[in-house]
Amino acid sequence: MRKMKYLLLRRFCQFAILILFVLGNYSIATFKNVQNVEEIGIFGGDIESYIGDSSSVLAKTPSAISSIVQGNLSYSKWFNGLFSLADPLGALQIFLAGGGLALDVLLGVALVVIIYGVFLGRAYCAYVCPINLVTDLASFLRTKLGLNRAPRKLFFSRLTRFVILALGLALSAIFSVAAFELLSPISMLHRGVVFGMGFGVFAIVAVFLFDLFMVKNGFCGHICPLGAMYSLIGKFALLRVSHNVANCTKCMQCVQICPEPEVLKPIGKESGAFKTMTCLRCGRCIEACDDNALTFSILNLTLKERK
Repeated sequence: MRKMKYLLLRRFCQFAILILFVLGNYSIATFKNVQNVEEIGIFGGDIESYIGDSSSVLAKTPSAISSIVQGNLSYSKWFNGLFSLADPLGALQIFLAGGGLALDVLLGVALVVIIYGVFLGRAYCAYVCPINLVTDLASFLRTKLGLNRAPRKLFFSRLTRFVILALGLALSAIFSVAAFELLSPISMLHRGVVFGMGFGVFAIVAVFLFDLFMVKNGFCGHICPLGAMYSLIGKFALLRVSHNVANCTKCMQCVQICPEPEVLKPIGKESGAFKTMTCLRCGRCIEACDDNALTFSILNLTLKERK
């Protein structure tokens, strides 16, 4: 269990968040159908969007979990609106597209930036993002099928995601539409799980097949602009993976399992916290290390210890 503690933590967080959103976004409603007969139904999201005129709703009972969270990963209200969380990339696209941002959305963006920018770095990608479940499954199958040893079919830089991020923002400004949100498999998967899956399933399957057969960790590691955004937000975050070179035997198991292996360039060379902004804080490298050479640490404390 010790070797899987961060994997279990990731899965717990991902599934708990999905379950909270699913349960928080449904209501039990009593309404009149077209024959003017009373019926009871369970609805997700805005009931009126399903059944038309709100006058047909006789009673509506929100789920008990709705007091905890309502919304989706783009924008959500927590604990009866005590605070909101909003996707920084989505909000920035809307702003560039010429849309207005309400105060609660701006406060939600600020809170997310504080959480990940000051403390957690790019941990959103490993512990919150639902597409991580899809890409992790593809990575697992790649290993089991021996596809990691096959010649790579595509070669492109991990910096591509930053180019796509810039392109998405530019297109949002030019065409007055949130460009990435229209195509985001992350939004499609989350909204599909919470509100019902539509044609977005094809985008999710495409991500899975791309990671399985084309490029290892291809979507998250090379393409996803949301990952690029959180990398920039969390560049100076305090939570880091720290390396003790005295314990390291240079087995490189950590490098083999890391979805962002460039983070681990100092392995076997120098001690200290890894400062590369693309680290997911997923803990895979710590679990893989049998030498007790890798741990989580707080950056400032690590720097003081080195002095």
